[in-house]
Amino acid sequence: MDISTLRESKAWPIVEAMALLERVEKRPPAKGFVLFETGYGPSGLPHIGTFAEVFRTTLIRHAFHRLSDIPTRLYAFSDDMDGLRKLPDNIPRPELVQPHLQKPLTSIPDPFGTHESYGAHMNARLRAFLDRFGFDYDFKSATETYKAGVFNEVLLRVLERHEAVCDVVRPHLGPERRASYSPILPISPKSGRVLQVAIEECRVDSGTVVFKDEDGKLTEVPVTDGHCKLQWRADWALRWTALEVDYEMSGKDLIDSVKLGGQICKVMGGTPPLGFTYELFLDENGEKISKSRGNGITIDEWLRYATPESLQLFLYQHPRKAKKLFFDVIPKHVDDYEAFLGAFAGQADKEKLGNPVWHIHDGTPPTDAVPIGFAMLLNLASVVNAEDPEVLWGFIRQYSPDLTPETQPRLARLVDHAIAYYQDRVRPEKKHRAPDATERAAMEELERALAGLNEGTPAEAIQNEVYEIGKRHGFSNLRDWFKALYEVLLGQTQGPRFGSFVALYGVANTRRLITESLAAERPVHAD
Repeated sequence: MDISTLRESKAWPIVEAMALLERVEKRPPAKGFVLFETGYGPSGLPHIGTFAEVFRTTLIRHAFHRLSDIPTRLYAFSDDMDGLRKLPDNIPRPELVQPHLQKPLTSIPDPFGTHESYGAHMNARLRAFLDRFGFDYDFKSATETYKAGVFNEVLLRVLERHEAVCDVVRPHLGPERRASYSPILPISPKSGRVLQVAIEECRVDSGTVVFKDEDGKLTEVPVTDGHCKLQWRADWALRWTALEVDYEMSGKDLIDSVKLGGQICKVMGGTPPLGFTYELFLDENGEKISKSRGNGITIDEWLRYATPESLQLFLYQHPRKAKKLFFDVIPKHVDDYEAFLGAFAGQADKEKLGNPVWHIHDGTPPTDAVPIGFAMLLNLASVVNAEDPEVLWGFIRQYSPDLTPETQPRLARLVDHAIAYYQDRVRPEKKHRAPDATERAAMEELERALAGLNEGTPAEAIQNEVYEIGKRHGFSNLRDWFKALYEVLLGQTQGPRFGSFVALYGVANTRRLITESLAAERPVHAD
């Protein structure tokens, strides 16, 4: 790919990479590499937002590699030194965790019984989650980083500039918290809890703070080597400063915190990273996705019903627009991905850079096309009430004998996904209705027309016949004709290109489907 074509692209990962390149060209990183960072709060399991942030950051990193020879690294940073504020709903043996609330996550026993601490367990889940998708990253633990002294120099600077940091944050706090606020959170040497208490004295010469411990006694601890941690906004700025982070994106809900973090970073003597604000996911009712409410889709749910590439397409498109994340978006993104992939080979370089598959596959997308769309497979599964992939493969082989699971592994995966989606999401919602008089007459004519066609009639010829029948029966909007076919024959409000469906399902099978549907005693759907 020509570098000038890359530089002119309007694709958002390239635009972001260009902005980052301009920044580092003005001030080359003294550490010898450009550092991308993503953050993870391990009080709960990794979720789709975690994946989205790492994936989108990786897209920008890939684009940067094509624009510059400067090395890059990605830190996946776990805030595992945070105190656990409340008991999660979905963990085993909560009684094991309850006595340890407010302690750092890495100081709490693992209720899952697999690791030395709760934090270590969640970190392992995060790493397995990222490794599953082949991300290139360096894992960083807050506990290990604090205790190893990586932050010590900047922590001592925070101690020295304590009031200046407080002055940044206090205007944004309520009266009660403002009175006791300190960016420095000592860890009680007696209880092990992370304390949000007033700092009675900052002793710069000794590098320590004095505070009232939970027993009311004045206690002195170093701010270094993991004896204290910083409040989360200041902690964010601490990482940016001490690690010299160059790029980090964040959600719309953190806009104000990013601004505060940038101000604190400057007080610490650092330079805030370049950033990118992405919109949040919404459920089907337009409400914010919440882990506690469970009104979203998990990564595992998406991957049960569809390909990783379809999820990546969903996350790639329009990151600055709020998007509804619910089950109905899945089939469309499977077929949209295949459409983008099918168009890629015939595109000019400029168009390829605007094609999501170029970014999803770092410039080298696969070349094998899937010959049957996901929506088509879903509707076939619906009509035959598929429980077994072999049932669908029977129809697929009739349609094209050369198509087998061995010759079409990507199609085989789509068949499996289609059956899972049908069983879980379509079958429980199927609602057939009876046709009205106009629809019945049109479907009867369609059945007679199909009787004159041979098996193997091209899908386009069948589609043209369906169109003409709709016109002859007075459907001013042919969408209403096709919607009637879907609702009466398939029990759904949407469906595939009907001619293609007939070609795959078979002419004789479709005739029988029409006959049985017209004979069934069903209520007429009132629109």
